Amino acid sequence: MHKKTGQWIFLAILFIFIVSDTSLAATSPVVVGGAAIVIDSNNGQVLYEKNSHQHMYPASTTKILTAIIALENSNLNDQVRISSNACNVEGSAVGLQEGERISMEDLLYALMLNSGNDTAVAIAEHVGGSVSGFVDLTNKKAAEIGAVDSHFNNPNGLPDPNHYSSAYDLAVIARYAMKNPEFRKIVATETKNIRRENPEAQTYLLNHNKMLWQYEGTIGIKTGYTDAAGQCLVAAANRQNRELIAVVLGSVGTSIWDDDRALLDYGFVEFKSASVIDAAKYVTDTSVKYGVSTSVPVVASQSFTYDFPKDKPVEVRQEVRLKEQVSAPVVAGQKLGELVFFSGEREIGRVDLVSQQDVRRKWSVHWWQWVSLVLFILLWRSVNRFRYKYRRRGYVNLDRRKYYWK
Repeated sequence: MHKKTGQWIFLAILFIFIVSDTSLAATSPVVVGGAAIVIDSNNGQVLYEKNSHQHMYPASTTKILTAIIALENSNLNDQVRISSNACNVEGSAVGLQEGERISMEDLLYALMLNSGNDTAVAIAEHVGGSVSGFVDLTNKKAAEIGAVDSHFNNPNGLPDPNHYSSAYDLAVIARYAMKNPEFRKIVATETKNIRRENPEAQTYLLNHNKMLWQYEGTIGIKTGYTDAAGQCLVAAANRQNRELIAVVLGSVGTSIWDDDRALLDYGFVEFKSASVIDAAKYVTDTSVKYGVSTSVPVVASQSFTYDFPKDKPVEVRQEVRLKEQVSAPVVAGQKLGELVFFSGEREIGRVDLVSQQDVRRKWSVHWWQWVSLVLFILLWRSVNRFRYKYRRRGYVNLDRRKYYWK
């Protein structure tokens, strides 16, 4: 990637109640929990954080990752046979019985609404072949999506010195999980009746996440508690087409609900989302070597929005960074560079720049191609002359009753 000198493009001076540094916004929220964060689910932007990269026990918020791994590696109609191992797990449970069969879909609802530790083990054994096999999948997935401050040692979040995460990582995991429609449906469900083979078994589930009733716009996602972890909560809410995710770890008692409400209020009230660029918007042209066209229009590959604190203006600018050399053929949508956005001297994001259209390559652009063409023509003419003489001789000999040409 090459920084194209002299090609700074003034995007706009956006007077949209904004300021470049979140720390200069209104008074930060008061949070009892030991670690906290609130992010914009659309672009992953951090709006507020407190010890967000500190290693903490995540308790049952672990099950967010357990659920998304199950959704990506199994079918909802899978019939899961319950092992004795799954039946003998401490903590919250739905009373799974050894040998019982229950659908993956119902297990996921029991996992996310009722926070069943037994269901987490049943899911792990079905998907990973064993709990340890599932744990390997968990840590691999965490690393893939950028949760690098985490290490998971079980699928349910029971205390373990080698089982930890961070507020930031859980926000990253939650953001990833909420992109899955089935996951979103499950965590937004307030109550659910599941099917069990034993008619006396627990079938009614009530979501432990009180934010679904207590905070307008809440759409999920998961609570957690152990003595070691304290009160934990990951909550997502949607208002005015903005979706925020708030995470609090290590809170105390009912303060957990106040903490998350304070974070979400802060994000919704003190920030306003602005569109910096729209998808497919023309940005510039770039030259193309060996093409039937000497240049091609370059457009933004996707939209980019950013949350700005209210009431203070800021200058937002963009820098075009194009590849040093582009050669045909070029196909529409091909990445040709990046568009980087700055607020002051701080980078706030970037999008890929792509070709707006195809550019075909000229078929003859090198001297050796011309030489090859000339040689081909000469060879073709020589062959045709030979064939002409050969056929003529055959016809003459045919008149003399000779068949040399056969």
